Amino acid sequence: MPPRYPEAYLKEKPRWMDLDVIGDFFYFGSRNLRKLFSIALLDMGAVGILWLLMNYVIIRLSTGQIGYTLVPWWVLGVGVVEAAALWESFGRSFGHRVARLELRRTDGGSPTLCQRCVYWILWHVSVLPVVPLLLRPPLHERVSGLTLRPFTMEGRVPKPWWRTSTGVYVVWLMCIALVAAVSVTISWDDLVRLFTNAGSTAKFWRSFFSPDTSIILRTVRALIVTVFMAMTATSFAVMVAVPLSFLAARNLMRGIIGRTIYTVIRGAMSIIRSIEPVVWAIFFLVWVRVDLAPFAGVLALFVHSVADLTKLYAERLESIDPGLIEAISATGANRLQILRYAVIPQIVNPYISFTLYRWDINIRMATVVGVVGGGGIGQALFFYLTGNLWRQASTVMLFIIALVWAIDYLSARLREKLA
Repeated sequence: MPPRYPEAYLKEKPRWMDLDVIGDFFYFGSRNLRKLFSIALLDMGAVGILWLLMNYVIIRLSTGQIGYTLVPWWVLGVGVVEAAALWESFGRSFGHRVARLELRRTDGGSPTLCQRCVYWILWHVSVLPVVPLLLRPPLHERVSGLTLRPFTMEGRVPKPWWRTSTGVYVVWLMCIALVAAVSVTISWDDLVRLFTNAGSTAKFWRSFFSPDTSIILRTVRALIVTVFMAMTATSFAVMVAVPLSFLAARNLMRGIIGRTIYTVIRGAMSIIRSIEPVVWAIFFLVWVRVDLAPFAGVLALFVHSVADLTKLYAERLESIDPGLIEAISATGANRLQILRYAVIPQIVNPYISFTLYRWDINIRMATVVGVVGGGGIGQALFFYLTGNLWRQASTVMLFIIALVWAIDYLSARLREKLA
């Protein structure tokens, strides 16, 4: 007769010891943790920015000093956390809007005040320690009977934006940020001098209306150099930016290799575009010889134009009509034929328009590049201004105004013809 074992030894293994159950717990729990904690961080960051700006404005306007908090930092931290908890519990917070979620009852109904209070109290127990967010649902959702659901307007009348908590927050943030910007850039003494010290510019205005005609020929030559600088930089930039734009368009670059190329090109263009042409001009002035200053200006405009045009061209490629591509593909056309008959006809006119717009910008920018020694009429203007030669400087400025007006008029007419 076989030995008898206690019945307890024959029971199945508990579920909490099952590896699949443990794996599911950590997988889905980590997703829940990332979602809820990310929302909390967004809300705390939004509240913190508004609090710091408000404190900065109060300190700046009351004492004239620079400061960021009127209370100890630990009080600031507690206040930010509590404000985020209240915002998430009693309204639709900034983090909820970013995640496109809203707080609802588990049966889909609207939360009651009591449920919101329970949710707010237990929010501190679940969110602040972070680890309890691994539970599904977390403690504050399980006890309160509330959960975050995808936001929908079905069966509801939308509220005006100024009656929502996020709308009120955005208005406050914009107003406080504007006051902070004004307090940093404008002072009372500046305003007084603006309205009382206009007479000090009389010398400049007199020279502006009495230009020196003896330098007209020299100014025209510098003006021609400026136009050629912009034309050369724009022409070569188009040759580089057009092929790069196809590699920087998300809808054309698919797969791992395509997305890698797309990311690298977009990242490089963003970095290049963030550096102003004036800085590039200084860089190239060190690189090339000083007596070839217009060449340094051309290089500066070329590099910045490539980055800018690549972005504009690529964004136009990303907005083309996919229906035409599908129709051409259905005929059995290869990739080159699809580009020739479905893509290029949709981008020719926008590309030309963007190129004219960039040429217009380069005309203006060539003047600024010349100020740092990049050649052209800007270099002559800088020479006259530093020497206090106001009549000569006014002559150059009149020619610059005429050039910019003429180029702007020509570009507008050309874009109108292409529209």
